[in-house]
Amino acid sequence: MTALLTDVTVAEDRIRPHVRHTPVLRTEVAGRPVVLKLEHLQRTGSFKLRGALNALMSGERPQRVVTASGGNHGIGVATAAAILDLPATVYVPGTVPPDKARRIEAAGARLVRAGRTYAEAAAAARAAAAEPGAQYVEAYDDPVVIAGQATVAAEIVRDVPDVDTIAVAAGGGGLAAGTALGGDGRLTVAVEPERCNSLNAAFAAGEPVDAEVESIAASALGATRVGLAAFAVLSSHPVHSVLVRDDEILAARDRLWDEFRLAVEPAAAASFAAWLAGRVPGDLPCLVLCGANATWTP
Repeated sequence: MTALLTDVTVAEDRIRPHVRHTPVLRTEVAGRPVVLKLEHLQRTGSFKLRGALNALMSGERPQRVVTASGGNHGIGVATAAAILDLPATVYVPGTVPPDKARRIEAAGARLVRAGRTYAEAAAAARAAAAEPGAQYVEAYDDPVVIAGQATVAAEIVRDVPDVDTIAVAAGGGGLAAGTALGGDGRLTVAVEPERCNSLNAAFAAGEPVDAEVESIAASALGATRVGLAAFAVLSSHPVHSVLVRDDEILAARDRLWDEFRLAVEPAAAASFAAWLAGRVPGDLPCLVLCGANATWTP
């Protein structure tokens, strides 16, 4: 445990020059106190930059970078590679939202469409990364990436120490595992769509298993199977798995705009949806709004 916390501290020091320390909003909704971590204001529009930078800065400098992504991770890796002056190639499934594909290319990476699912895109990316000089950056199943994502929770703990629960959206489990590591013993609530629930399925089975991927938030949370490294952390820390419906996610997204003028993508509203539904315990929970890479009209 101490070694893992040291990894988080090292990650914070390593990536600090390149990321934003995102703000928190302490507020009330319907008389209930809550804290919102505005991570959607991070460079690239999501938390993914943190893990990508930590991965690329933690070892020997590669000649080029390769990854696979449903969108946000690809934007993060493309931006991290640009910061470090490295060429990057991002493989995406054919279902990638156009706006996320555009942002990957705008960050300077070469975009390659491969297959229909994230798993198919990842298989193609791994084959390309097998060539000498390439580094494959995992989206979530890597302790170094997880340590980078843990810096979100580390900021929360320092900024609002009386927070007792931290709720995050979960896909492959990288942010949720990072929250468990960086949360200093606080309960992590991992929120998933009902039909896009690889972590919930893994908890039920006792190990990572394939799960259905069908949700309005699938481009960000559409991992078929939770990562082994992430599951090892999540199954050994205080974690509560919660499911929400797509209509609850969209209603929460709209309410964030209506009440606070916060524009987030569906995945980022999942934690707020769970809290609105009474599924997030705690006297003062913090809800991480993890991304904003979707175009929509309020």
